[in-house]
Amino acid sequence: MRSAPTTTEALLWGALCGSQLGVGFRRQLVVGRFIADFAAPSARLIVEVDGGYHARRVRADARRDRELGRLGWRVVRVPAELVLHRLGDAVALVRAALGVR
Repeated sequence: MRSAPTTTEALLWGALCGSQLGVGFRRQLVVGRFIADFAAPSARLIVEVDGGYHARRVRADARRDRELGRLGWRVVRVPAELVLHRLGDAVALVRAALGVR
């Protein structure tokens, strides 16, 4: 686990923490053999902030998402660039995954 979040994780966390979307999120939650950037246990939703290196990890990320799905979790991937430049749109992706308007 990392003690310090990335800039994009810190920005998104500011929008997710404190049940602002109607569910409680946790940072760096261990789920199975993975560590989720953010997770809403009550909604079984994981939010991953994908930086530039994720473009090279498409297959590994897909395998990870499938395994998390088998554990009963849904995964939404939010591009870091979206968080940096259009935080409201990034939060809208999470809201949509939660079914929140």
